[in-house]
Amino acid sequence: MSTATVVLIGLAAGTYVLKAAGPLLLGGERRLAPWLDRVALLLPAPLLAALVVTSTATDAGRIVVDARVLGLVAAAVALRFRAPFVIVVLVAAAATAAGRALT
Repeated sequence: MSTATVVLIGLAAGTYVLKAAGPLLLGGERRLAPWLDRVALLLPAPLLAALVVTSTATDAGRIVVDARVLGLVAAAVALRFRAPFVIVVLVAAAATAAGRALT
């Protein structure tokens, strides 16, 4: 086997073990501490927001303002008006495309 194959198999096995460890160790009767349970419930939203902002406003480690920011603002406006998710995505894509076409 090549070195790359061994590394990929090792990474896959390690990932599987890490993902299986939580349910195996905490499954059944064991519960998280109440404060940790609240934190775990609150984490996904800010992490997703950070991912969106990072991928929207950075390019090669620099902060940039381009058509992607226009799409993000358009999506925020659509969300403010409680548009369905599909409409939010379409509005963001259209705004980004329009911004790129104008520059």
